[in-house]
Amino acid sequence: MNASRIGAMVMRHVYVMRRSPIRIVELFYWPFMNMLVWGFIATYLRGPAFGVTQAMGIFLGAVILWEILIRSNMGMTLSFVEELYSRNLGHLFVSPLRPLELVTACLVASALRTLIGVVPGVILMPLLFGYSVLSIGPTLALFYLLLSVFGWSFGMLVMAILIRWGLAAEGFAWASMFVFMPIAGVYYPVSALPAWLQPVSWCLPTAYVFEGMRALVIDGQVRFDYLAAALGLDLVYLALGIGVFMAMFRVARRKGLLLNAGQ
Repeated sequence: MNASRIGAMVMRHVYVMRRSPIRIVELFYWPFMNMLVWGFIATYLRGPAFGVTQAMGIFLGAVILWEILIRSNMGMTLSFVEELYSRNLGHLFVSPLRPLELVTACLVASALRTLIGVVPGVILMPLLFGYSVLSIGPTLALFYLLLSVFGWSFGMLVMAILIRWGLAAEGFAWASMFVFMPIAGVYYPVSALPAWLQPVSWCLPTAYVFEGMRALVIDGQVRFDYLAAALGLDLVYLALGIGVFMAMFRVARRKGLLLNAGQ
């Protein structure tokens, strides 16, 4: 055992972190996110009590809807990351393939990944817990669509970052959507957030979808105003995602980054 050799290897990892600040962010990102989420859940549970069936509907429904959002987002980014791993972007774009055709293909792959990931949980839920998320009714399909569109929109923003900075930003692809979790209203209503944070939450379509889900489970009421607001925000984020991706693609093509995007 040689202390100088051990020290040299430690410094090697220190230098890597110094040159890549995103690695330092990842060190405190997950503990901070967990603290926020469970802190707000505890705040919510201090309020009025629910019946067992309502509690099952609120939390299991939230889990399934959150997974729809995550799988939609990560399904797009993972399909794109696989192209980066194989250093295939340069080969793809010397073909007649257009950028939006690549995005559409990633979107379809994301939809398939989401179905494969979510359907088994929906099937097993009543067998394991005696509650089916399908009891929410036909509105569940609208929740599914609204969350998927937001996941795809943000997925395009992540793809834009990856096409510009390559795999150096891979950690952002894995963790980006979770930054919204504390303010998305997944397991607790927007009212559980501090007052200064609530307007930020209402800027996300997720807040309207999850609040709509709770209104349906607790009061049996379909909030069409929430659905309309979520749809409007989805369209805004979708346009933003497409615009940013196309802008970053043009920058990457001009700078010759497509051939080195895997580095």
